[in-house]
Amino acid sequence: MTGDLSSTTPDIAPRRSIVAVASGKGGVGKTWFAITLAHAVAKRNRAVLLFDGDLGLANVDIQLGLMPKHDLGAVIEGRATLQGATTRYEGGFDIVAGRSGSAALSSLPPSQLTELRAELVRYANRYDLVIVDLGAGVDRTVRLLSQLAGTVLVVTNDEPTAITDAYAYIKMTLAAHPGTDIRIVVNMAANVADGERTYRTLAEACNSFLKVQPPLAGIIRRDGRVREAIRTQSSLFLKSPGADAAVDVDAIAGRLLGPG
Repeated sequence: MTGDLSSTTPDIAPRRSIVAVASGKGGVGKTWFAITLAHAVAKRNRAVLLFDGDLGLANVDIQLGLMPKHDLGAVIEGRATLQGATTRYEGGFDIVAGRSGSAALSSLPPSQLTELRAELVRYANRYDLVIVDLGAGVDRTVRLLSQLAGTVLVVTNDEPTAITDAYAYIKMTLAAHPGTDIRIVVNMAANVADGERTYRTLAEACNSFLKVQPPLAGIIRRDGRVREAIRTQSSLFLKSPGADAAVDVDAIAGRLLGPG
């Protein structure tokens, strides 16, 4: 990373061009959704960067079968810039890969995290949209990176633990930054009605205890072709563009981008 990592920078206001993808727990398809959303946005002729912000447990590159020359670890160590660590995916979007299994990345000091956030904001000016795949949970790194986002998409499914942990993430995020634009994505729903029930469960808990009701960003139906795309390390839009899950993510992308 360029610059003095020991220096501090002022707090950074959320950017509408940055979207964070979060979840309370792992195993809900958060990273798969971030990848597929990036591809859906790129299909709409927008310049998109997918930033793997799951420091220490990154796997965007693994899911897509990529072997980047440089990753986020090289940026933080000062051996590459974000531009130098950017890899183009055949789906038409760019990726900054993380580094899986690096305890050093997952425990970065605040000064380095602050500088990383500032550099990402500067780099984001090159793109129409930057999608940040956050780590699961609510640790310090997740909270600091999520503060950049103009919109946070919280991914959950119908498992009680997934709903409970999504609620915990929403609670902590709103406690730190009231007014954050949080929207819910229900993944792996048996059908639309099942997804709506899951959403209502989470929304009612937020309304009862937090006095807010995050809107529904969309429902993604359970689709066996998702597993096959992941198994073959490919984007769903390349492997099975007509799959139900691909159609559902494309609809989420359309609502996120709005008219135009």
